[in-house]
Amino acid sequence: MRFAKSSVSDETQVQTKATKNKNGWTTIRKQIAALENPSLLVLIKELYDVSETARDLLNTKFGPCESRDAILEKCRKKVVDQFFPARGFGKLKLGEARKAIRDYRKITQDIPGVADLLMTYVENGAKFTMTYGDIDERFYDSVESALRDLAALLYDELPDFYPLFRDRLSEVEEITDGVGWGFHDCISEVVFDLESRLGRE
Repeated sequence: MRFAKSSVSDETQVQTKATKNKNGWTTIRKQIAALENPSLLVLIKELYDVSETARDLLNTKFGPCESRDAILEKCRKKVVDQFFPARGFGKLKLGEARKAIRDYRKITQDIPGVADLLMTYVENGAKFTMTYGDIDERFYDSVESALRDLAALLYDELPDFYPLFRDRLSEVEEITDGVGWGFHDCISEVVFDLESRLGRE
């Protein structure tokens, strides 16, 4: 009975949290829908000023074509800086680098750009371990996960883009030869499978 009671309690808490989130947006939505255009513009401007994510989203939807390219490069810098910042040593806050990629996808829905960022993550991870030697399991798991995510995008959504990544993938495989933790083996396996399924003369 104790286990059953705990299960019900946990389920109730989840439902309550979901209800609060839903009701929060419902309340806000009603108030926004009632705003006149000038008030709505003021609200949007406030969001633009205080939130980088909101600013990027608005630039993507309403800004010039160059806005998306600028956002892509900004996210790329966030990824690279965790490995090779302009000054000092990389802090390897890998969660922040992966978050930058997720945020880019949410904001732009630009799948080729997401693939490019994942490739950048893998490349810099490979270069980091070649520069500084063995790291740890968490590091290698994260880079391998990014590589598999990239492969999934190429298989499922971007098969025609594979030639654009072939040389970059091959270089990663080459420079990681001899790295332990099963890292090079994983990279070789993924690269081989991609070439087997998507490679064309």
